[in-house]
Amino acid sequence: MHNDAFRPAAVRVRPTQGPVEFEALTEVWHGAVVATHDFLAPEDVAHYREQVRERLLARLEVHVAEDTEGHPLGFVGMEGHHVAMLFVADRARGHGVGTLLLDHVAAHHPVLELDVNEQNPAARGFYESRGFTVTGRSPLDGEGRPFPLLHMRRSGERPRRRHGPTRA
Repeated sequence: MHNDAFRPAAVRVRPTQGPVEFEALTEVWHGAVVATHDFLAPEDVAHYREQVRERLLARLEVHVAEDTEGHPLGFVGMEGHHVAMLFVADRARGHGVGTLLLDHVAAHHPVLELDVNEQNPAARGFYESRGFTVTGRSPLDGEGRPFPLLHMRRSGERPRRRHGPTRA
């Protein structure tokens, strides 16, 4: 089903409005994690949800993709040139919102680095299709929990797509 609210021209990327929208962004995060991180137990999701809402959103440079009605479709959180988080709402996944967010931050950071959960092959594929390569691996996440991370990096412009649109 095509929805004009998801056309890249109809989606606006803007800086976060701060704490007033952290709950809405946490809901985007939660929906995306439940849909894509099946390796996490419910108690892990609850733990990370609190971290996102209470700590991470406040300390990162956050940019929000919103639809024509001002509803968040996704967001990216940056620490310098490091993509600390990129999450897209369930209803917007596959409509180019993730790519739009990456392109937005790449305009300011020609080199991007990020970590992706090894157990999330769809996310790895998304980043690889946008020019990221694996540069290393950690057996534990940043909190020392048993969720291996792949370290990825992209330098310069992302490759042009050859066979139609690839969606995020």
